[in-house]
Amino acid sequence: QVQLVESGGGLVQPGGSLRLSCTPSTSINSISIMGWYRQAPGKQRELVARLLNGLYGMYSDSVKGRFTISRDLAKNSVNLQMNSLKPDDTAVYYCNKVPAFESWGQGTQVTVSS
Repeated sequence: QVQLVESGGGLVQPGGSLRLSCTPSTSINSISIMGWYRQAPGKQRELVARLLNGLYGMYSDSVKGRFTISRDLAKNSVNLQMNSLKPDDTAVYYCNKVPAFESWGQGTQVTVSS
């Protein structure tokens, strides 16, 4: 069973930035598509960014132009740089492959508030 560990969340003011990191227990080089998901209170989990073969990032309309997904093979991590954060970005953020493994990490809380 793959374990996923997310980190980097926190409280940030609107317009601020955060960088999330995810380290799976398996090599990210073996995963074709890695993604970042988020779940806001009372809402379903949604996929907001995916990285295809380590090269091509694809984004939901709600984060396009503000978020950037990348990977660091040396650290075996998948990262999400989040800029120009908005209150609507408040959620628990998770990483997983696409489609997702059955198991999920604990996620990392991102709160955007003044």
